[in-house]
Amino acid sequence: MGDVLLEVRGLTKSFGGLIATNRVDLQILEGESHAIIGPNGAGKTTLIAQLAGDLRPDAGTIAFAGGDITALTAPARSRRGLARSFQITSVFRDFTALDNVALAVQAHAGHSFRFWRPARRDGTLRQPAAAVLESVGLGARAGVLAANLAHGEQRQLEIAMVLATRPRLLLLDEPMAGMGLEESQRMIDLLRTLKGSHTLLLVEHDMDAVFALADRISVMVYGRIIASGPPEEIRANAEVREAYLGEDAR
Repeated sequence: MGDVLLEVRGLTKSFGGLIATNRVDLQILEGESHAIIGPNGAGKTTLIAQLAGDLRPDAGTIAFAGGDITALTAPARSRRGLARSFQITSVFRDFTALDNVALAVQAHAGHSFRFWRPARRDGTLRQPAAAVLESVGLGARAGVLAANLAHGEQRQLEIAMVLATRPRLLLLDEPMAGMGLEESQRMIDLLRTLKGSHTLLLVEHDMDAVFALADRISVMVYGRIIASGPPEEIRANAEVREAYLGEDAR
């Protein structure tokens, strides 16, 4: 793992009387896989939304690759190499898998969607899109409509669309959501192939996935990070076991 890629200081966001993130401090190192865990309502998705630029924080700063991005829009952050996937699959269901990824390539290149029809015949878009699909295990499903893909395959497709933007940091919001055991294992295997070559920030309830993938884990409770460290340290942390893992720490 390398230098600090993402640094968050004092990040705070409230909705009325509810403090969703409460002076959060966080560092993500280049090349690491970092998981954020915590009970429902802990503020994890709100934190990810602020990092992605979908929510403006009330206070605090976000630095990425050495630059302050706190005031940047989500598209501007994406152009700098910060990409997000969502809890709910966000693909174009009436387009093929290849079309979906080619659209992501086209958007990253800065072209307008108005030119999509001729772009369907553009090898400079479709060749890299096909390569990304192959890398996530969907090469044989390139011509299938996204609506006809299984749920797990749609999540793989979403990862492919994120990868097509050539991100430096992937924000993955519950990539295993709604999956069965077999689909979850395929997603874990896919994310393992990205470890090291990509920096991953993962929000996930599946503890098997978290402990299989994470180099470090941060635990959120009531909008605050109460512990950060390697998986074995988090497992042994009495405060974490009592607050989140549901074990008696005494």
